Formats: sequence, C-alpha cells, structure tokens
Amino acid sequence: VGVATQNPELRSRFTGTPEFVVTFFEYIAEEVREYLAELGFRSLDEAIGHIEVLDRDESLDHWKTGGLDLSGILSGYDPADPEKARQLLSHTGQNHELDRHFDNDLITAAEPAIATGQRLEVSKAIVNTDRAAGTMLGYHVTRARLLDELADDTITVRLTGEAGQSLGAFVPAGITLRLEGDANDYVGKGLSGGRIVVRPDERAVFAAEDNVVAGNVIGYGATSGELYLRGRVGERFLVRNSGASAVVEGIGDHGCEYMTGGRALILGRTGRNFGAGMSGGVAWVLDLDRTVMNPLAMANGDLLLLEPRPEDREAIAGLLARHHAETGSPVAAHLLATLDEALHRFTTVLPATYDAVLKARAAVIDEGLDPDGVDAWGRILEATNG
Repeated sequence: VGVATQNPELRSRFTGTPEFVVTFFEYIAEEVREYLAELGFRSLDEAIGHIEVLDRDESLDHWKTGGLDLSGILSGYDPADPEKARQLLSHTGQNHELDRHFDNDLITAAEPAIATGQRLEVSKAIVNTDRAAGTMLGYHVTRARLLDELADDTITVRLTGEAGQSLGAFVPAGITLRLEGDANDYVGKGLSGGRIVVRPDERAVFAAEDNVVAGNVIGYGATSGELYLRGRVGERFLVRNSGASAVVEGIGDHGCEYMTGGRALILGRTGRNFGAGMSGGVAWVLDLDRTVMNPLAMANGDLLLLEPRPEDREAIAGLLARHHAETGSPVAAHLLATLDEALHRFTTVLPATYDAVLKARAAVIDEGLDPDGVDAWGRILEATNG
C-alpha cells in the first residue's frame, strides 16, 4: 500500500476508474487471441498439446537455461492423432467437501446474530483435521453485512481441543474465537477485525509460558483485530502484519518480519532474526536479548531499540490487562502486579522511518494542521526521504 493510496488528498487526484482495468484486460485478451490465430488455434484450449509450435532451441541456447532438457515433458505428440495430444492435458475435479465443513453448524447457529446483531455464543469441540475453523462463518458475516460491521463479541465461538491449520483465518469484526487447547500453524492468517484467544486446557498441569500453544506463522498478513496467546508460538510470528494487535508469551525465529503496522507484545524468549524487513508498527519485547535482532537492520539503523515512552507504557499496561482478562495468564498477572518495575524490562522496537512519520504527524497536530493534509504528507515524505 503506497502513500498515494492512503492519503485522501493524493488519492483524490487519481483519475483512474475501474473501467480502465477492464479495458486493460480486454486488450490482453485481444493480443492473446491474435497470437493464437497466428498459430492456427481458435482458443487456448485448442492449443494444449501442440508442442510442434514450441521452439526449444532458442531456450536451450540462452545462458540462463543452458543444459535444460524439456524432452521429458514435450514427448508423446502425434500430429496424426489429435486425441493423443489432448491426453497431455490432465485435470481432476476437486471436491473440498464444504458440505461437511466444521463451520456449517456455526453458520446455522449464528444466523440470528448475522441478521440482527444480537449477541450469542456457540460451543463446539475441535480436532486437528478441522482446518480454517471460523473462516466460512466470517465469509457469511462479511457477505451479509458488507461495511456494516458487527460489534465486538457479537458471535463468540468457544472451542475445545486441538485446532487444525488456519484457525480464524480472515475472520472479520464481530467474531471472537476462544480456543481452550492448542492450535497448528497460521492462526489468525489474514485476520480482518476479529478476535482470537488461545489458552491451554484449564486442566493442564504444565506452565503455559514454557510450552507451545500454537504453531508457525501466526497472524500472517493480518490487517486488524486482536490475538491473545497464552503460551509460546513458533517461527515467523506476525509476518506482514499491517494492523492487528497480538500478545504472546514467546516466539521462534523471524518474528515481526516485514511487519508494516499493528502492535506486538512479547512476554517471553524471542528467536533470532527479529524485525527483518520491519518497516512499520511497534513491538514491545520483555527482557530482549539484542543479539537476536536482524543484524542488517541494526547495522543500517533501520530499527530503533528504545526505552518505553509514556505512550508505550500505557499501551503495554493496557495489553497486559487485556491478555490477563482473556487468558488468565500468570505471566501477565505477575507483570501487572509489579508494573512500575516490569515496564523497565521492556524494549520498544520501532522502525526508524516509522518513528520519523509519527514525529512528523505529531508536530503537524501540535500546530493545529490536518494530519492527513498535503502539508503533513509533504513533511512526512521529507522526513523519510521520499
């Protein structure tokens, strides 16, 4: 997402229309049709299998593909037998068994909430073959409500067991998933305003903060919403997050990679290569070992490691309180009980350019100017070198 698409002033100057995109693809289709006609075909479907129109020599002579042998996939063509050529096309119909999907019961139960916005709760057991739980429910909410979002916690789904991959993927605002158990990879992938809470079974005798409660790539590409995870998670936590807030009690390698927005509160050990490519958002890390930071970002000054400022302290305290309320985390409870001391244990990880943007906006607001106006964006571009 570029500056010109985020700033209303600059966006208003764009003269393009959706019809331009349609026209562009019409021209692509026309050119493809011209190439097909030149080759003697009426459609792409007719061209399948006709390897005689391909020129292999030109590819093999190029330095990038020297030694590439395509004979294995370009054999078997007989010009005298068109049907044999058609056999080179192989496709199989797919049945995703959506009629048996985990969400169907949830969708039926949630119909009153989707239609009227009345609050309701649904409880259901889940196993690790139940993938993308909540996603189809989210689709129905989004399709029915469009921009008229449901209020937080309108639909609460209480799950027990071990969730399969992609729990809560793309879940929109108004849906809260509360899992008592653990989850596989991709929890909250593409999270779009919903809330996901994962905590161990209340009968568990182990310390959650020392054990894994969810897998890798949690919150990948999330745009908004909240994640509360009582326990550790795997690698690539919040990669490409652009707006969600998440609290976790330890992560693996490559945390907050390519993050462009949102907030992360990490209450445990952090793996190596933290913050690689991070250009926005903020992370607060408890007892940060600075050797785990992405070395290139640190050497180039792309990331700032700061003492929590007043606004950071307020945000940390708020997220700790919410994490404790949502998960019953003893870690959060202890930090809240010793908050003044605990706040000094956190390090604010902030991209340098993002910090410059925040400062430029704050200065504009102090002067009584519109923070989204042309002057403000001019200062932001100047502060970030364009």
